[in-house]
Amino acid sequence: MIDLTRDGDVFTMTLNAGENRWNTTFVRAIDEVLNEVEASTGAAALVTTSADAKFFSNGLDLDWVQAPDDYPAAGDRKAFGPEFMGLMSRIMTFSMPTVCAVNGHAFGAGFMSALCHDVRFMRADRGFMCANELQIGLSIPSPELALFKHKLPASAFFETVQLAKRWTGPAAQSAGFVEQVGDVETLLAAAQARAAQLAPLAAHRENYGGQKRRLFGEHAAINDLHGAAYMLANPDQYGH
Repeated sequence: MIDLTRDGDVFTMTLNAGENRWNTTFVRAIDEVLNEVEASTGAAALVTTSADAKFFSNGLDLDWVQAPDDYPAAGDRKAFGPEFMGLMSRIMTFSMPTVCAVNGHAFGAGFMSALCHDVRFMRADRGFMCANELQIGLSIPSPELALFKHKLPASAFFETVQLAKRWTGPAAQSAGFVEQVGDVETLLAAAQARAAQLAPLAAHRENYGGQKRRLFGEHAAINDLHGAAYMLANPDQYGH
């Protein structure tokens, strides 16, 4: 379901469950792999990609959501919401650089997971990233809206969450939330090379992850009650 390899300082996590639809079993499998990655020491970075040539992740496992008793292997339906959101938070604040190589469609929860990474690479010739909740009759939960608000430029935010825009790789790169696009044959290698460049930032794991928590966690600097000018003028009121 999830394959993990390591080459030097770069771990590569390959989602290998067909369309990589999200259910509780899938969430827990990824969480276990992250435990293994996080148990390492020293410089390191994580690349996430998919084994499927068409889908990075096709979103929620809707068949299971609608009839969980018919798909017992997908796991506990009641546990899914909090465990999925917790996993997204974990990826967002992971204690080493994370690069997502989006080599196919990334819809809904798949798009969320890509945005939780530090850096995104995307296939240039095919595949979309899309928050498709409104298209399938769902509303976007507030924590997910906050993720999109943090990770997308203002000009792309409304188009994404309210108009369900489908972003191609080149369009996402132009909008500023994909760093690089490329051919499917070279995409993963390029993402791994970028991860190797970033890996030394994780030599001090607590510092790297701690700053992410200050960016995106409780009482985050970018969400603070006061503006940057006030904070700069009153640094004694802040812990860092």
